Amino acid sequence: MEAQTRSGTAPESAAGTVRVLMPSPIGVLGVELLGAAVVRVHIEPGEAERCSFLPLHRLDGSDFLDEVFGRLAEYFAGARRKLELEVDFGPCGLSGFARRVLKETAKVPYGRTRTYEGIAEAAGRPGSCRDVLSVLLGNPLPIVVPCHRVVLAAGEPGEYVGGGQRKRWLLELEGRGLEPR
Repeated sequence: MEAQTRSGTAPESAAGTVRVLMPSPIGVLGVELLGAAVVRVHIEPGEAERCSFLPLHRLDGSDFLDEVFGRLAEYFAGARRKLELEVDFGPCGLSGFARRVLKETAKVPYGRTRTYEGIAEAAGRPGSCRDVLSVLLGNPLPIVVPCHRVVLAAGEPGEYVGGGQRKRWLLELEGRGLEPR
């Protein structure tokens, strides 16, 4: 990936991961990309971690990066329902069950919700709601893998990797109540 900053240096780590800070309505996002895939999204990375990310406004012209960050901006503006971004779970070191949970979570459509139990069943472990919650609280790709769409059976939002207030904001953005379907 040939991404250049205004200073002329590529914003890549030694491993080839591009790390970019993006402002959003739910706080600053630290987005990591490897090749043509998103590998991690940090909601409000800590001050010490932020220095390893390049601010979005300092990025200079890569069609691919423009597309990724344009899609995210459109989502937050309510103009895009599907991000349609390639993801790579490989660098995250996830278990097979965690990958299944995240793949099932990625299938939840915009404006809809599923329960933790529904995700557990679809991932092959009925009754393991707490395990699903644990996986989703460690979701390395929030927003891209929309774990905010997974709610409690009673229709309450439940916990979220970015906090309850952000989860409610995202659900409201998508124009949904909290009752699962």
